[in-house]
Amino acid sequence: MGKNINIFEFNKILIVGNNGSGKSYLSRKLGEITQIPIIHLDNEYWQPNWETPNKEEWNNKIDSIIEKDSWIIDGMHTSTLNKRFKKAELIIFLDINRITCLLGVLRRRGKKRTDMPAYLEEKIDKNYIKFCRGLWNFNKIRKKQIVELHKNNPNKAFLVLSSRREVEKIISELINCS
Repeated sequence: MGKNINIFEFNKILIVGNNGSGKSYLSRKLGEITQIPIIHLDNEYWQPNWETPNKEEWNNKIDSIIEKDSWIIDGMHTSTLNKRFKKAELIIFLDINRITCLLGVLRRRGKKRTDMPAYLEEKIDKNYIKFCRGLWNFNKIRKKQIVELHKNNPNKAFLVLSSRREVEKIISELINCS
């Protein structure tokens, strides 16, 4: 695999990045190639009517997920990022341009997605605008959190992919290796 990382050596892979960066797409592809179970955090987090679990319930759910023997987890959910980061063997950071991310979010709107509960529908409302604002401001807060976690865990395998082209190249290389 590119950048001197052999993905087949890892059983716990965390994929992080901005909204619309391609985390779910990459996790599905990696799951197909490695046969490691995929966990889309949005499926675990969001309840009917966009309700959210309480903090204790969410932390307990994350704890049970990360204790499993193998997983590919995609999603930010910054409140639990630190504990997922510590349990992961490989962190893949999709550091994709925010315009590309915004276009990805706009393109997928209204489509059924496997990384979201089927009972939820995205609407253009104040929460959607807030979501897009969070996407636009990703570098100010959430990217800094990822960089800081990486700095505090220098021995963790860490792969940064900065474009859709790099993501596709890695997937192609993995398919050719498997």
